[in-house]
Formats: sequence, structure tokens, C-alpha cells
Amino acid sequence: MHGIHLTIVLAPLFAAIIAGLFGRQIGRAGSHWLTILAVGLSFALSILVLKHLYWDGGQIENYTVYTWAVSDGLHMNVGFLIDRLTALMMAVVTFVSLMVHIYTIGYMTDDPGYQRFYSYISLFTFSMLMLVMANNFLQLFFGWEAVGLVSYLLIGFWLKKETAIFAGLKAFLVNRVGDFGFILGIAGVVMFAGSLDYATVFAAAGAIASQSIEIIPGREWNAMTVICILLFIGAMGKSAQAPLHVWLPDSMEGPTPISALIHAATMVTAGIFMVARMSPLFELSETALAVVVTIGAITAFSMGLLGIVQNDIKRVIAYSTLSQLGYMTVALGVSAYSAAIFHLMTHAFFKALLFLAAGSVIIAMHHEQDIRKMGGLKKYLPITYWTALIATLALVGFPGTSGFFSKDALIEAVSESHWHGQGPVYWIAYLSVLLGVFVTALYSFRMFFLVFHGEEKMDKETKSHLQETSWVVTVPLILLAIPSAVIGWFTIGPVLFADYFGDSIVVAANHDVLAYLGQSFHGSAGFMLHALLGPAVYLAAAGAGTAWYLYLKRPELPQLWRQKMSGLYDLLDNKYYFDDLYIKGFAAGGRRVGQFLWQTVDVLVIDGMLVHGTANTIGRLAGVLRQLQTGYLYHYAFAMFIGLVSFLGWLLWF
Repeated sequence: MHGIHLTIVLAPLFAAIIAGLFGRQIGRAGSHWLTILAVGLSFALSILVLKHLYWDGGQIENYTVYTWAVSDGLHMNVGFLIDRLTALMMAVVTFVSLMVHIYTIGYMTDDPGYQRFYSYISLFTFSMLMLVMANNFLQLFFGWEAVGLVSYLLIGFWLKKETAIFAGLKAFLVNRVGDFGFILGIAGVVMFAGSLDYATVFAAAGAIASQSIEIIPGREWNAMTVICILLFIGAMGKSAQAPLHVWLPDSMEGPTPISALIHAATMVTAGIFMVARMSPLFELSETALAVVVTIGAITAFSMGLLGIVQNDIKRVIAYSTLSQLGYMTVALGVSAYSAAIFHLMTHAFFKALLFLAAGSVIIAMHHEQDIRKMGGLKKYLPITYWTALIATLALVGFPGTSGFFSKDALIEAVSESHWHGQGPVYWIAYLSVLLGVFVTALYSFRMFFLVFHGEEKMDKETKSHLQETSWVVTVPLILLAIPSAVIGWFTIGPVLFADYFGDSIVVAANHDVLAYLGQSFHGSAGFMLHALLGPAVYLAAAGAGTAWYLYLKRPELPQLWRQKMSGLYDLLDNKYYFDDLYIKGFAAGGRRVGQFLWQTVDVLVIDGMLVHGTANTIGRLAGVLRQLQTGYLYHYAFAMFIGLVSFLGWLLWF
């Protein structure tokens, strides 16, 4: 199987290099066919690996491909850990990437950077595969930084668009903050475990948890807590958890296909995967788990509220991603790692579908993205409409859809978790994920109704050209709609309650909420009937009903409420002022400090006083001394006489 593993990860890299360096020679068709076939091969082989591990009962493979360096006994390797967690991620990443590659033919057809775009998205796939297949922290960090680099290139893909350039820079800088914590966490692992290899580090987890470290002199911290919190700071950057979330909405400045890839299967899922992979470490720190669950809960609810006031179709979906990532993070914090990965999987399908459906709308509307200028598109875009409806129902958790199974299981896990009865952490988490269901349904159906139903608000020119998009756009929509609708039925049992992940995920006995829930699991139909007794389904229905009433039945009410609650609206419209804090506060403050240091320290002190000042002083002194060099012998004799008298006087005095 080793050759298959190498082919899976190297095929997209090979295609990216050829399309990037020889795009002109092979042309547009050559670029898209090469990259599509490469990613398609990776997908087919990933399914083969998944079959081998799950259906055929194959053994986990953990091996080194290449030793890059050895320093003081520290091995820096390229290696693969192929277990069921890896296999699931490989299948999801390659499938979504394949759909995006096909879709891009229709979306980017007239773009002058066509070959470059295909090179980038194929490189993105390679980077994510390196990350999820890694068996050591060095390779994990390589994949981690590589997905960040390619996302930066893709967000700022339109090089002449100022907002895209700024968004790419914003993503890069915010992720530098998270990645600084991440690399410190890896340094902590090396410090206490003396290894970068997962297996070695996990075997030493108990020993690490028994040690302490002084960050502030005189104050000891548990070593495992420090390491896990630092690693999670990295996840906060990649998976856009508050307050490091600000880059993700702005990533919408890139082309829509990359929005789907970033939000569904690559960049933002990296942090969720990493924490799940590090479960043997996180399970030994209650403090770290408390931080994870609290940050996730705040993100899940607060970011969902922002989706209600957005009018850009892609930004509504972007804030939806932020909220759903918060749900996954909450699941990680309650030790329901399998539930987090399960929601990651279902979310990848319906969120990619939602973005690509939005892209289909944007194509039909001649790149208009304001949902207030749409309406009534159902009759013009029937395939887009029905696939978007499936994605929306899955997002809000409509019974039977994939999102219903994963989200309801997640909420149930939070409700019955080990945090139950332990004060504010539990209530913050539970109320956030529960009330977030209503908020999710409200902003999702607000967008759906304003785009596909109600009054047609587009101009006559746009209306005259409205028609369903081409097959390269609609086929990926249909293929993504199928798992979005039905995959939950077949996977909830194995993934959550039948120990699918095995030793890939480690959960302490007193934290194993999914084992407890599994005792009452009696199949997908039974789970759905049980969920109908809970509040989540009815909160989703209430959110959808509220959206229908406000935006179809009484469309004048939102504007009226906006005027009456202008303070709250301004708070949401300005995104809680995080951008102002970072851009006008930290960034502008940093520039002011830099300007002060330049003008005062550099120009005035260093250049003015030290460099030029010293030169000027020497020049003036030289000018004085030059006056003493007259060339007359009697002047020199007189100076020698005065000096001799002064010296003799000093000797006699002292």
C-alpha cells in the first residue's frame, strides 16, 4: 500500500507543478484535465485505502518515507500514519477537491489566470493531504504552513483587486499569530518528549502531564496544559475561532471555487483535525479542554448572529462556516472527537454545495453578489435551486439530512458531557449550540428566500440573460447534493457508536460521552425519532418560520426593526468592531510606533546625534585643530614651552 499512499499525495503535486510551470504550453484544457485526473486518481485511491482499513479490516500503517535530518537524536522525518481517521479525511478532501476542480471549468472560464488557478488548487490539495497523512509534528507543520501559503495565494488571486490583496494579507497575518502559538506548542512537545513522532509523543503523554513549567518565574503551570493550549492557539488561527476569526469572511474576495475548498475541506478543517489527532494529549488537561469548549461556544453563537445582517451571498455562508466550526470545536472540548469529525465530514459536503450553488447564482447574475438585488430565481435556475435547498436543509439540521444527524448528535453530546453540572462552562456551551440552531435557520433561510423566492429585484438586462448554468457547474452540485442529503443515515452508527476510529482517537473513560449515548442508539431511524423529542428540531423550524415571516410575508419589518434597534444592528454590522480593533488599533498603532521610532530614534538620535552628530563634531574639532597648524616654527616652539611649563607646574603642585 506504500506506493498507493505516495501516489495519493504526489499526484496533485505533480499536476500543480506542470500546470504552474508549463500552463502556456499545455493550454487551458490541458491544465484542467491534468489536475482533474490527478485529483480524481487521488480520490479513487483514497476510497481504496478507506475500503482496505474499514471493510477489509486492514492494519494501520505507520512508517517513515524519508529522513530529512537527525540532530542530537531528534529525527526529522517525512512519514505517513494511515489509520481510519486519516482515511476518512483523505476521502473527504479529495472528493470535495475533485468537485471544485470540475466546477472551476465553468466558473473561471474567461479568467486570464486559469492555468495558475488550477495549479494553486491542486497544490492546495497536496498540502492538505500532507497534513492529514503526517505521522510526525514536522510534517504536520509543513502541511499546516503550506495550506496557509496556498490560501494566501488564492484569496489574493485577483492581483489587481485591492480588496483581494488586503484580504490575502489579512489571512496571512492573522494566521501568523496562531502559528506562533502552534510552533511554540511543538517546541514544548520536543522539550518534554524529545521527539517529533506522534507514537513516541503519545506514549510519553502521561509523563508530560506529570511535569510542570514556569512561564512566569515562581508560577508553575502543568506542562501538558501549556502544550495543548499553545497547539489550540494554532487551531484558532487555521479554523478561525474568535478572536482569530477575522480573516475568514474576507477570504470571500477570492474566486468562489476556492471559497468552497477553504471552507469545506482544507484550510479551516485543519485545526479541527489537528485537535482530534492530538486527543491523547488534550485528554490529560481539563484546563485545555475548558479553553477549547469555551472558545468554540462563543464562536458558534456570536458568529452566527453576524450572518443575519450580511447581504453578500458569500459572506452569509462564510459566517455560517465560522459558526459551524464553533460547533465542531465545542464537540472537541467535550471530548466528543468523533462527533466533531463526523460534523466536519457532513459539513464538508453541504458547505461545499452551498458555496458552489452560490457561485452558480453569481454566474447567472453576472457576478452580482448582493442578495437584496436578487429574488425569484427558482424558475430560472431549477437545478441550482433544489441543490441549494438540500444544502440549506442540511445546514439547519432538517430531519434525515446529513447535517441533522451530525449536529443533533453533537448537541446531545454537549448535553450529556462530563462538563454537565460543572458551572458556567457547561451552560455557555450548551446554550450556545442550542440557540445557535435557531440563528442558523434564520440566516440560512433569509438568504434562501431572498435569493430564490419573493419579488424579482434584478435589472432588466440581467433578467433577460438568466438561465441555468452549464453542466460543469451543475454536475458537481448534484454529486455533492447526494451525500449532503443521505450520508448521515449510513455513517452515524459506524462513525459515532461503533468505534470506527479505534485507537486513532483516545478518550478518557470519564469523558466518553459517545459511549454513554451509544447505549441508547438503535439505528438511524431510532435516532431521528429520538431527536424529534428534543428542542433542536423545533428551534430550527422556528428560525425558518421567522425568516419566512420577516422576508416573504412582512418584508417591511426588518427595516423597521433595524431603525428601532440601531445600536444592536450597528454592533453586528461592524462585526463586534474586531476589524476596527485590529486594523485601526493594533495595525495602525504598530505603524505609529514604527513611525515614532523612525523619526525620533533613527532620524533624530541615531542619524542626527550619533552618525551625523559625531561626524559634525569631529569636523568642527578638526576645524579648530586645523587653525593650530600654522606652519611657523616659533608657534610650535611657544606651544612646546607652554606645555613644558604646565607639566612642571603639575609635578610641583602634586
